[in-house]
Amino acid sequence: MRRQAREAAPMNWRINGPTGDCRIALGRFPQDLAEYCPTGPAVVVADAAVYARYSSLFPRAPLVELPPGEAAKSLDVVRQLYDKFLAFECDRGSLILAVGGGVTCDVTGFAAATYLRGMPCGYVPTTLLAQADAAIGGKTGVNFHGYKNLVGAFQQPRFVLCDPALLKTLPAAEVRHGLAEVVKHAAIADADGFRFLESETERILALDDAVLPRLIGDSIRIKTAIVNRDARESGERRLLNFGHTIGHALEKTPGAPHGEAIARGMAATARLSVRLGSLPAADAARLLALLERFGLPTQTALPRKVLLDALAKDKKRLQGTLHFVLLEKIGQAVVRPLRLEELAAAWDDLPQL
Repeated sequence: MRRQAREAAPMNWRINGPTGDCRIALGRFPQDLAEYCPTGPAVVVADAAVYARYSSLFPRAPLVELPPGEAAKSLDVVRQLYDKFLAFECDRGSLILAVGGGVTCDVTGFAAATYLRGMPCGYVPTTLLAQADAAIGGKTGVNFHGYKNLVGAFQQPRFVLCDPALLKTLPAAEVRHGLAEVVKHAAIADADGFRFLESETERILALDDAVLPRLIGDSIRIKTAIVNRDARESGERRLLNFGHTIGHALEKTPGAPHGEAIARGMAATARLSVRLGSLPAADAARLLALLERFGLPTQTALPRKVLLDALAKDKKRLQGTLHFVLLEKIGQAVVRPLRLEELAAAWDDLPQL
């Protein structure tokens, strides 16, 4: 019944960007793959844990397995991919298919974007975080010396095929990490979607088939609309960094999982927004309450020196100023240039909500 309902109401989006066009859809893996690469992929790059669970679904093609987790987002892994592309005699017409979470899509996309100055690629994201956020938008990259996505490129994949059925085997912690990005999209651009998250918390945590299409689709809709207006993050796309500036600092320092770090970053940024007079305290309280209902942390213990060191190396910094995303109300955010000294002063005097 779930498949029939989804086929009766297909959900499709498109990004038209300077590095190419991308089709994004909720669909079925592998049944719908032929629509996007009719001759099949030239090489499949897969998260090893995903391949172990779903190997029977994979198309016939040379396979490269990546280690699961953030450790795969490195230049060493990119070099290994280059070696495989060379051994498989890939050319500029060879389509590289990434199957896995956000890490797999990011590192594979970066390797494809830079090998032979660019090969086409497609994504089958297998986590909620990747389906709702990481695989959408054309950002690729790897970490460098512990700093998130410090080396990367903008390159749209040819397609992103999201199958909600693949989420059913995710550990509960992975679901929560993805929900952090879902909350982010609603908080910055969709007040009605935020109310949906508040009212359907239990069914969302249960990955109920009745709510999954909207849960994923709302995030894709918001992100594709923003990316279509600002492909290279020169303006509006900066809104998508809500919670990420502090979140990435947290992720680097204590090594927190991405979703937990972003949740803490959003909570801290909501408090900062109240401190700077941008956000009503009641709206900040709603955001913190929703994060907690999804089992995400909202407390941030980060010394000023550690925070400033991480922010000073943030890739969005320009001459000591950060384009910092503050909330104005639930469903509306603003990018405000803030100097590191301003952030430090506000950090020392956060309101306790």
